[in-house]
Amino acid sequence: MSAIPPILLAEDDPNDRELALIALAEYRVANEVVAVEDGVAVLDFLNRRGPYAGLPDGGPAVILLDLKLPKIDGVEVLRRIKGDQRFRTIPVVILTGSLETRDLDACYRLGANAYVVKPVQFTEFVEAIKGVGLFWALINQPASGPASPTRGS
Repeated sequence: MSAIPPILLAEDDPNDRELALIALAEYRVANEVVAVEDGVAVLDFLNRRGPYAGLPDGGPAVILLDLKLPKIDGVEVLRRIKGDQRFRTIPVVILTGSLETRDLDACYRLGANAYVVKPVQFTEFVEAIKGVGLFWALINQPASGPASPTRGS
């Protein structure tokens, strides 16, 4: 990985994952996008376990987190991220199809930075991902602290 922190995309649906990757590539964000398919992989990435054991320290620029993940769901992943001093300053954007008030409220209560409902239409979905990627990877200024990655120049 480069000195520019990656974007961590946690999405189990292969179609949504591919669309998100296409949208981010179209915006030409310099950040590498690491795509994972389940909640365990998100936590492994953050804790540098398993296939991520050799990665350098530092968190991602942003985590794009689906709620309906296998193994460990997105709400529990969010709870663990925001409950861990090392990771709580990493921005987490929920990307979900859920319009459920209880999901929305739970995510914000746990510390989600944004909650984006996936549009059904392809072009709207691509535009939503582009906007999220642009803001969190390029415009947002991260907090300083243990999980705050150093930005590349």
